[in-house]
Amino acid sequence: MERNLPIPTVFYTQKILFKTPRFSHFWGGMGLLFLFLGATSGCTTSLRQWVAQGFKVGPEYCRPAVETADHWRDHQEPGIKTDEPELSQWWTVFNDPVLVQLVESAQRENLPLRIAGLRVLEARYQLGVVRGYLGPQDQMLAGTFKRSMMSKNAMPFANFAGSGFIPMVYDDWFIGGQLAWELDFWGRFRRMIESAEANLEAEQESCRAALILLQAETAATYLQLRTVDERLALAEKNVQLQQDTLRIARARFEQGIVSELDVQQAQAALANTESMIPMLKTLRRVSENRLCTLLGMPPQDISEIVGPPGKIPAAPPEVVVGIPAELVRRRPDVRRAERLAAAQSARIGIAEAELYPHIAITGQLGYQAQNFPELFYGRSLTGIISPGFRWDILQYGRLRNAVRVEDARFRQALLGYQEAVLRACEEAEGAITAFLQEQVRVRALARATEAVEKAVQLALLQYQQGVIDFQRVLDSQRGLVQQQDALAESRGKVAANLVTIYKALGGGWQGGAGMVLAEMPASETLPPEAPSPQSEKPKAEKAPSEKTSSEKTPGPAAKPSRSEAAPAEIVPNLPEPPKP
Repeated sequence: MERNLPIPTVFYTQKILFKTPRFSHFWGGMGLLFLFLGATSGCTTSLRQWVAQGFKVGPEYCRPAVETADHWRDHQEPGIKTDEPELSQWWTVFNDPVLVQLVESAQRENLPLRIAGLRVLEARYQLGVVRGYLGPQDQMLAGTFKRSMMSKNAMPFANFAGSGFIPMVYDDWFIGGQLAWELDFWGRFRRMIESAEANLEAEQESCRAALILLQAETAATYLQLRTVDERLALAEKNVQLQQDTLRIARARFEQGIVSELDVQQAQAALANTESMIPMLKTLRRVSENRLCTLLGMPPQDISEIVGPPGKIPAAPPEVVVGIPAELVRRRPDVRRAERLAAAQSARIGIAEAELYPHIAITGQLGYQAQNFPELFYGRSLTGIISPGFRWDILQYGRLRNAVRVEDARFRQALLGYQEAVLRACEEAEGAITAFLQEQVRVRALARATEAVEKAVQLALLQYQQGVIDFQRVLDSQRGLVQQQDALAESRGKVAANLVTIYKALGGGWQGGAGMVLAEMPASETLPPEAPSPQSEKPKAEKAPSEKTSSEKTPGPAAKPSRSEAAPAEIVPNLPEPPKP
């Protein structure tokens, strides 16, 4: 019966009635605050600039101008064209279907490229988090029940303990919501969004840079494989030639025409040439293993993918490179450096906003009653609204120096952007020069190789006729081995330098920015436990048809099983920025 007694309002302080707040007083105070801010010398953004920038403090970012050359240093060479290049699928200029298949497979299966793509998704989700700060930052729905009992021996309730006028035990039911909203008065949250957007674009450029690097490394590794194939074929051909020479020298020695010296010299030359073959086979295995890694598979025999040993793909004699100014809009690393500078510029405004008061509105709305059946009655409605501000003062220069720190970082980012442009131009210039000069070297080596081949034929014929000694034959055959190997290696360098040109020009991402990122299922997030020695069974006990999923190694044209078992998310193609 005691719970049904009326509760005086003087003690039931949690029941708060709505009353129209005098917002005119609040905004009048804010007007005085503006006048005070205008007279404060510590603010770096003027009131007029604050209004012109859309009520945001801090500097407005503008893309910095960079200096580039008007043309390439070798633009007058016959092998260089300055037209607009088509770089979306530059690897097709080699006219090698195996190379095209490898690049396309690497774009699907390469693991570092997937990691770069997931970083893009991470930055995109982080942008979504920051955008949520524009609304009420603290939102909560709560419900509570409390049963309170007053002490009969403590003031002020001891005097009323026996009167029955004031209940000493009562209940309190409450359900409602509350929020706290810091207004973006100085543009702090909008600057955070600007920074997050620039970071997202920077991660997209990083993903594109990873794609370009993957394409170039795949093509260069394949060209290295074909270069080794050609060098290995030439070495085996020279071994046959020197074996024939050894038989001739041994026959002439057995006939008593020459001494044993010719035989020993022929055997030494043959062994020296044979020693090249293991080295070249090692280089080929290294190239195969590297291709497997790029394709996202463990090292294995990839003869079914690359086919039998073949020739070096011929590089076109001319290359279209455009002009140096196009690197600024095409190279992802340059564009990333510019976006990082934009993100850092926004952080200056974030730091400067801390110099100003934080204006916020807090409120609560709900139902509160002593008895639960009366909780949702109209007279049980309760609410609070409380505008206010918080201003960090007397910080002893900490906030001001924080702005200077962000400004210094912004200046570093600007210099980093300029350095990225210079490095891009340097890399492109070096690749163009290397491509042109290596072509000159190939032509010289081709003439030398042709002359040495004729010299070998003449020397062997004259040796059989007894006109010259065996040393002339040895010298010519050694020269043939060296010249043919140098020519094959130089032809491989021409193709590799062309790949470097396309990489330096920033080509390849225009047609490959829309990548499928497969989310790995939870079962693959942790590595499997290694089986104990007792549980291991010999391979002979497994039937030929029993092949586990871990033993299946898909080719480059097939997606791994983890991609088929999980949903995919698309990183969309991004439009190219306008030309400067």
